[in-house]
Formats: sequence, C-alpha cells, structure tokens
Amino acid sequence: MTPVRAQANYVGMSAQKVRRVVDLVRGRQADEALSLLKLMPNAAARPVAKALRSAIANAEENFGLNRNELQITQAFVDEAPTRKWRRFGARGRFKPLLRRSSHITIVVEEREGAAA
Repeated sequence: MTPVRAQANYVGMSAQKVRRVVDLVRGRQADEALSLLKLMPNAAARPVAKALRSAIANAEENFGLNRNELQITQAFVDEAPTRKWRRFGARGRFKPLLRRSSHITIVVEEREGAAA
C-alpha cells in the first residue's frame, strides 16, 4: 500500500482554526470525509476539502487506486509564515495585527484488505 499525499500551502487561515476541522476527518474514509466537510459551517472546511480532493485525484491518476477504498491515514496542519501588519491606535500608539497562515497536509492510503 502506497501512501499518497497532497499539500495545500500558505492557506490564509490560522493553523489553530484549521486543526479543529482536520481533527474531525482524520481516520475516516475519503468519500465520507468529503461529505462531512461539505456540510461543515467552518470556513476552514473548504481548503481542507480541496486538499483532500487533490489527494484522492493523485491516488486515482498516479497510482490507479480505487476511490471507494481510500482512507485518510494522516492529516496535519503546520504553521506557515505570519504577516505582520500595523494599525494605529489611540494616543499615537501602534497596534500590531498578525495575519497567520498554514500548510495543510493530507495522506490517504488504500484500506487494509481492499487489495484482496
């Protein structure tokens, strides 16, 4: 069984927010996770679903794996560079804004016993 991965880099959302969504789909079947992500109200569900669709497409096209037998074995979110922005506050003060971003990685594999 070959692990197939897909990565979404520099997603304009904090890693903390994306991790909440990724934790819900880790370990699920790929199609089940996609339908779950479609119904989620979180904004982070869209980039996670996009990365998952990419991993499924990679598995089908590059490795000839069956879409119905794919399972998410690993899914994690890393912090990407933070853009530091500025806003000026009252009495001449400086209020920094941190615009965080993240990298999403999803690894899918064929389920155990699917090849037999």
